[in-house]
Amino acid sequence: MREDRVYVQIPGDKTHELPPLLVRSGTPAVPFRDVLDHAAMIVESEDILPATNEDAGIIEQRKLDLAIGLVEQYRRLVAHWQWGDSILEWIRQCEITFEAQAALRELLHPDLWPHAGRSSFVTLLKEKSVPAPVALDEAVGLRLTFRQPPPIDCFSNQFLFYLNSTVSGSAYEAWARLGSAAFGLFPPERFHFDVLDVDRL
Repeated sequence: MREDRVYVQIPGDKTHELPPLLVRSGTPAVPFRDVLDHAAMIVESEDILPATNEDAGIIEQRKLDLAIGLVEQYRRLVAHWQWGDSILEWIRQCEITFEAQAALRELLHPDLWPHAGRSSFVTLLKEKSVPAPVALDEAVGLRLTFRQPPPIDCFSNQFLFYLNSTVSGSAYEAWARLGSAAFGLFPPERFHFDVLDVDRL
């Protein structure tokens, strides 16, 4: 535990079992060819490549490379969204677990200080070193921004290449600050949970 952090006080010394975090590690179910076609339309419509006198074949190859790059960025975005969706569902399950246990019930109530906020669960995941291929706060921020992962043609190339981490990071920070300037955190050694890959069950 970092000494500059404020942790909530949990009676006793019991390690509390939390619901498993169910995640999907498989490739997002987005047909590559369909997404590539939409990405190619984005490249064409947004005039990403500057005017040039180069050979038409070279220009077409560059457009294809850009479209493939957009597809990869989009697939990463969907993977982030899936993780964020899994984390928010896990938080909901944890809140139900807290309400059912007397030792944990008061920890989320604002009349207790320091009480924990919903973002404290994300910090707990980080402090427990959950193996994730994505940034957990950005994943949650992306899920907070979009109820469902939008199709690729809803995005500009600028969003996919540069802006999505900024937008998702800002969404997470705004959500984390809701209701209080500072929350207590969960002491990681007092909690245990499993991370299960539903694509491998």
